[in-house]
Amino acid sequence: MNDFPRGFLWGASTAPHQIEGNNLNSDWWVQEQTVPGMEPSGDAVDSYHRFSEDMLLLADAGLNTYRFGIEWARIEPLPGRFSLAELAHYRRMIDTALALGITPVVTLNHFTVPRWFADEGGWLSDRAGERFSRYVAEATSILAGVEWVATMNEPNMLAMMTTMRRMMTAAPEAQEDWQSPTVDQDPRPQLPPPDPQIGARLVEAHRAARDIVRDRTDAKVGWTVANRAFVARPGA
Repeated sequence: MNDFPRGFLWGASTAPHQIEGNNLNSDWWVQEQTVPGMEPSGDAVDSYHRFSEDMLLLADAGLNTYRFGIEWARIEPLPGRFSLAELAHYRRMIDTALALGITPVVTLNHFTVPRWFADEGGWLSDRAGERFSRYVAEATSILAGVEWVATMNEPNMLAMMTTMRRMMTAAPEAQEDWQSPTVDQDPRPQLPPPDPQIGARLVEAHRAARDIVRDRTDAKVGWTVANRAFVARPGA
């Protein structure tokens, strides 16, 4: 068996919207009520309240790292209005991880955005980069002691989903055929290639956020990219 280097990070990753529950200010919460095929998240697994139990399970499993997101829609429920209570909540998550000997890896955006941001046009809005940078600047206030920060999760998938959302807006009947590009399905539906213009907008937002994190914290910062895992199947 290969020996892994000292300090190798073995961990697990979650998205706030997938596990927290009742993310009422999120654009995905709105879509779940209107788009056929999107399963309502509801209470999810109530990790918003039970995060310490979840982290203890992770530590007991022998993992030393936890990548979790902080939810923009909770932290900035209205434009320019930041919730100190929510910032304190995510700081408690960071402190809990550190107390358990778990290295926290904090994701600043994991697909979901505030409802008001989506209503402005989301990542296609000319103000998207400015809005995201303002949120990131506020989020850095709770990142003391965090060694790793991801600006956004899987921008290649986010670009594809933003492309799909624009197509559904232009042709509402396409909502009937909505399929999540992040869920492996068999057969997998043909997904549209992401619009390069959207990708360029995300690159711009990432770079601005990266510079803010570097200026205000000591964390290493980057983004995460989705890659397909190819497996052999009968007839393949």
